[in-house]
Amino acid sequence: MKIQRVSSKWAKTKVILQNRQLSVYIPETRKYGLEDLKEMLHLHGTVYIKPDRGTYGSGVMRAEQRVVHLSPSGQQPETREPETAAAGIEAEFPAEPKLMYILRYAKDAEVFNSPEELHAALVPRIKDRSYLVQQGIDLLQHQERPFDLRVLTQKNPQGSWETTGMLGRVAAPQKVITNYHSGGSVFPVGALFKEHMTSDEMSATTQELKSLGVRIGAQLETAYPGLKELGLDVAIDQHHDLWLLEVNTLPSIIVFKLFPNKAIYRKIHRYAVAYGRLKPNRKSVTSRRKRISNF
Repeated sequence: MKIQRVSSKWAKTKVILQNRQLSVYIPETRKYGLEDLKEMLHLHGTVYIKPDRGTYGSGVMRAEQRVVHLSPSGQQPETREPETAAAGIEAEFPAEPKLMYILRYAKDAEVFNSPEELHAALVPRIKDRSYLVQQGIDLLQHQERPFDLRVLTQKNPQGSWETTGMLGRVAAPQKVITNYHSGGSVFPVGALFKEHMTSDEMSATTQELKSLGVRIGAQLETAYPGLKELGLDVAIDQHHDLWLLEVNTLPSIIVFKLFPNKAIYRKIHRYAVAYGRLKPNRKSVTSRRKRISNF
């Protein structure tokens, strides 16, 4: 049977949200629109704006609502006087809080005075494509760079979902996404976890991630019975809670070749051959033929 692919992030999110136990892993996500952008920024402070269909983090942007303190003239008061004189000036001209809106994409940033201005800047970027706005998660960091996780779940030869691989993705400096194809770095999850967790918590988190992959596979299969493999993008926040950012139905598997433990990729490859994504290695086919001929 042909492997089923589902490109719409929104369609997959809606299926997962039907399961009450799994819905707690989904950050608030809506179809993009000005009113939803305003509400989400008010609720969460930071949101990600991303295309409903797309891969490799292409087109993903981050918007932030921030409070800045300006003088009544709209600028911080300038003075060349000592600190005591500056303090007197600040007392005479108290700073006023003001909401500002920041749009970040690639390594660039723009600042706006209102959500309407921010939206106007987004419209030519979005064009007529369907976009989502998603609650931003305050990610754990490695060397002051945020990271998230890729969890690979596959159908095994017995037809059951099995989590076969995990890796960490650390964002490139000043980038808003962690994706490997956008300059992110790949790390073993243990190397990232040990900076933030005890050994017991590392073990429990790893087990939860494995279970989450299997449960998400089972839930999505209720709507898409031809699925054979999933790549879960999972964030861990400052409280060590897990958040499912999105699910990819055509996940990269070659990246797992990078790790020293070659048994991980061998299993991933074997499962992918079993359900038809990959062809068997010529070497393994030859050895199998030899065994048959010798028999």
